[in-house]
Amino acid sequence: MNFFAVLLALLIEQLKPLPRDNWVHDTLISWVSWIGRNFDAGRERHAIVVWCITVLVPSAAAAAAYLLAARYSLLLALSVNVLVLYLTLGFRQFSHYFTDIRDALERGEEDEARRLLGQWRHFDASDLPRADLLRHVIENSLLAAHRHVFGVFFCFIALSAVGLGPAGAVAYRMAEFTGRYWAFKNRTIDAAANQRLMQLSQRLFAVIDHVPARLTGFGFAVVGNFEEAINSWRRDAGLWSHDNEGVLLAAAAGAIGVQLGGQAPAALNPESVKALSGASDAQPDEATAGYTAGATPQAGHLQSVVGLVWRSVVLWLLLTALLSLANLLG
Repeated sequence: MNFFAVLLALLIEQLKPLPRDNWVHDTLISWVSWIGRNFDAGRERHAIVVWCITVLVPSAAAAAAYLLAARYSLLLALSVNVLVLYLTLGFRQFSHYFTDIRDALERGEEDEARRLLGQWRHFDASDLPRADLLRHVIENSLLAAHRHVFGVFFCFIALSAVGLGPAGAVAYRMAEFTGRYWAFKNRTIDAAANQRLMQLSQRLFAVIDHVPARLTGFGFAVVGNFEEAINSWRRDAGLWSHDNEGVLLAAAAGAIGVQLGGQAPAALNPESVKALSGASDAQPDEATAGYTAGATPQAGHLQSVVGLVWRSVVLWLLLTALLSLANLLG
């Protein structure tokens, strides 16, 4: 049933995606803001309470809805899974930025592409050279694909296997959104009282994302250049200050043979694409310090990223189908 739930959710999302400014996003903002406003007093224990209510209550509600539906009908339980996955998993939640940027580059409108990237990631991209522009588009697209598709998928499968239905998908999405929301609030309004909450949210999301990020990186290696992906994973993952991001970006860079990394620009919301300054041992040349091995990013690499992500989706769907079939026959 998990295979059909994910497949149906992806198909529906492709045919009828949520609009860019949708009620789900507005509801999430209102929920997280209300919880923080009413339960956060700036202390460590309050940060824990806020995070638990924000993330675990919706997850428990999703599990309860699934269990209640499963008591009456497997078809109703499947419908609950599909509905929750439609709201939490999918490419169309971020791909409009990627598509608009790619279209602008194809028209030769690099300034428009820079404006769209800055709007997407909340930093000034007006002075980025073309190669860095492409690099940031690739990196942010890969991270978004992981957080909106693969991470949700893996957590859904994990908790669904123990009978909790879509609770894992909701928990992952809420944990990711909570960390991003409080980071953005801290950097835009300098709310010092939320500092502990921001740090806790990001730390707990990193824990939740530890295994999914590595599964995503492994999937990229399998469907891409496996040897180069694994070598890049081992050699270059430390170029990023966040371990989970480093693993999947380094693996993706090796899988498609593109140079990623470098120094991230000053950003309002810089939790993604954080390459550390300094060279890796394998790249002593000063010109390539802080970058993975590979070709300088070109417009053609954007299509390679699309192919890599979709091949990974097919890979994990096939594995899920095989596991479901084996469980059914067993």
